Amino acid sequence: MFTTSRGISLILSIAISALVVAFLSLMEGASPILLFVAWGVSFSSSYLLISFMLEFLIFKEIGDIYSLLEKIQRKDLSEISDKSRKGSISPLRKINKVINSYAIARQKEIDTLQKNAEFRREFIADISHELKTPIFATQGYIHTLLDGAIDDKQVRMRFLKRAAKSLDSLDILVQDLLTLNQMESGVIKFNFEDFDLKELLEEVMEELEHKASKRDMHIEFEAESGKTYMTNGDRQKIYRVCQNLIFNAMKYNHNGGEVKVSMTTHKNSIQVDVKDDGQGIPPEDLKRIFERFYRVEKSRNKKEGGTGLGLAIVKHILEGHKSKISVSSTVGKGSIFSFSLPLVKNDSPDVKLKVLTL
Repeated sequence: MFTTSRGISLILSIAISALVVAFLSLMEGASPILLFVAWGVSFSSSYLLISFMLEFLIFKEIGDIYSLLEKIQRKDLSEISDKSRKGSISPLRKINKVINSYAIARQKEIDTLQKNAEFRREFIADISHELKTPIFATQGYIHTLLDGAIDDKQVRMRFLKRAAKSLDSLDILVQDLLTLNQMESGVIKFNFEDFDLKELLEEVMEELEHKASKRDMHIEFEAESGKTYMTNGDRQKIYRVCQNLIFNAMKYNHNGGEVKVSMTTHKNSIQVDVKDDGQGIPPEDLKRIFERFYRVEKSRNKKEGGTGLGLAIVKHILEGHKSKISVSSTVGKGSIFSFSLPLVKNDSPDVKLKVLTL
């Protein structure tokens, strides 16, 4: 009883009221009724005040600190809040704040470790699957040749070409993995220079023109004729960004579809939009399409080829340029991928809108 706030309040109140009565009893004319009233007032007021102070400003704060320590000991940090009460007295508030901050930091570390562990599991599963396909295909062709098919010249050449194609796919996958890893670790350096972004996009579309014509696909380029869109960045890597985005817009579009590439200048930036009228991307996949190996409709995308690393590489390249890739999509209507680069201003004459169709 005497270790609780009420017990301590009772002892202190009795002591205080006794001192008050003893002091008043020394005064001449102090009647028993006056002493009794003084005792009652001093006892009740001191009891209420001390009890409030101990219960709400000390014992409760200590209880909260003890509760935090128990959660830390049990590693149960899920319900810890970073809100501290302003009513607690200064020393205990500081102690509570320090412990609370430590617990929140531990919780963040645990969440990060759990996410990393989950990412590693998914990555190992994905890389194993991606490596297995070309390796098993090559093994099948080679073993078939070793079992006697090598004597047939036509079969031998056909199987060797297929094995070589599988090994080429494996090499592309490994190269993309190395590139992505070097970007994330900062090994690959960016060589910034001024260049015309419109000229770069025209080169990319000219390169992909043959693939587009095979599927009766139209690539429309919207830019202002006679105007240079000068920007500053790593030209080779931005070329890869544009190549990947336009190729993806073609790959996941329907035969006879349209891909529209447009450029818009703002005050200090150039925005590039790559729009297609293909199958679109479901809302639940939009946040994950830039992850390694993440595929929308995996069975269909596997037929389309690719390593599943292209958009992840695009994301890291643009982050190296202090930019971001954004996407909006409607299922059944198509997608729009956009990014911006800094605008290098220069004086140019009046220009007109230019639309090219490939």
